[in-house]
Amino acid sequence: MFFNGKNLYIEWHEAAIPWLKLFAAEPSCKELTDCRENTLADLWRATLICERTLRDYYKPDKINIASFGNRLPRVHIHIMARFTDDSHFPEPMWGERQRADRPAAEDRAIFESKLIAALNKAGI
Repeated sequence: MFFNGKNLYIEWHEAAIPWLKLFAAEPSCKELTDCRENTLADLWRATLICERTLRDYYKPDKINIASFGNRLPRVHIHIMARFTDDSHFPEPMWGERQRADRPAAEDRAIFESKLIAALNKAGI
C-alpha cells in the first residue's frame, strides 16, 4: 500500500504495465451499494485522479478500468495504463498473452509522489 486515505487505499499490482488497485477502506464494502456516500465519492474522484496521473506520467495508448471481485469479495477498482506493445494488448491483462513483456515502467517513486500530491490536494 502506498496511499492510505480516509475512505480508500491504493496498492500497485505487480505487472509489466503500470497497474493500480483502489480499495474501499471499509472491509464490509462487498458491493458498491454497501459503501457509504462519502466512500463512493472518494472512490470515483480517486479513480479519475489515478487515470489522469497515469496518462500524464506514462503516456499510455489506453487506460483500462475494471471492477469485479469474485476472488476478492471487496470493492476494488483496477486502473491500468495500456500500451499497444504490452504483453496482452489488445486483450485484457487477464486474457491471452500476445507477446513478451515490454520494459518495466519508469521510476515508480516519482509517479507515486505525483499521485499522492494530487489525491491530497483533492482531500481524499
